[in-house]
Amino acid sequence: MKLSRNELRKKRKIRIRKKIFGTPQRPRLVVFRSNKHIYAQVIDDSKGHTIAAYSSLNLGEKVNLNKETAKKVGMEIAKIALEKGVQKVVFDRNGYIYHGRVKALADGAREGGLNF
Repeated sequence: MKLSRNELRKKRKIRIRKKIFGTPQRPRLVVFRSNKHIYAQVIDDSKGHTIAAYSSLNLGEKVNLNKETAKKVGMEIAKIALEKGVQKVVFDRNGYIYHGRVKALADGAREGGLNF
């Protein structure tokens, strides 16, 4: 039986999450991408709290989902996280390949001042 693309991503996600854990000193920056939008959250796993969240939905006007949009989301999540006192994070690509929009979001977060 052949697994779908999303089922394979979920298997990769479980494998990654065994190793990655967000602490109060170094929370987890999680990326989720859909066909229309891209989302980012900074999560403290020890408490189970979301410290910061931002998505392409928050950009307001109707946006095309491309690398530039993902980079803007990365810069905004970094700005919000820095306001909350978070400077270092662990990047969780959520089973996605580190390429394209996911990489652009990570680069935007780095430009915004997050270290990972």
